[in-house]
Amino acid sequence: MRASRLPAVALLAALVACSPRRIPGTEIPDNEDTRAITRVIEKYRQAVEARDAAAVLSQVSPRYFDDAGTPDPSDDLDYARLAKSLPADLARVDSVRMELRVTDITVEKDRAQAYLRFDAWYRIATRSGEVAKAQNDVNRVNLVREKDGWKIVSGL
Repeated sequence: MRASRLPAVALLAALVACSPRRIPGTEIPDNEDTRAITRVIEKYRQAVEARDAAAVLSQVSPRYFDDAGTPDPSDDLDYARLAKSLPADLARVDSVRMELRVTDITVEKDRAQAYLRFDAWYRIATRSGEVAKAQNDVNRVNLVREKDGWKIVSGL
């Protein structure tokens, strides 16, 4: 009976050895691009928690553009507008904690999409005083490969 299990165990071991490597805790293939993209997302998270606008912008492409999913151009956000508004926006936040979990990454040549699940807790200054907020959602961040690596091009 033991000898009959040996081929099955050997086959299972071979299949496991040949299975593609995954980023730990995900089903995302572990390769140079997906590791680089997850590093960009993590650096973005750290920069937001530090309320460091320059560090956030270091992960963003100068080609950044987001239409906020609406046809109204008044809520469009390009790199220049982001660079101008981000320092003031982050200055209004007293404290922030953010958890980002990358659930999927698709890469096609020099473009990529990272799908995120996020939870954020923060305190923000309002006209009536400081208010605690919590937010959770899913989001798609679009990235582009530039000469210095992957950069966020929309989806913040």
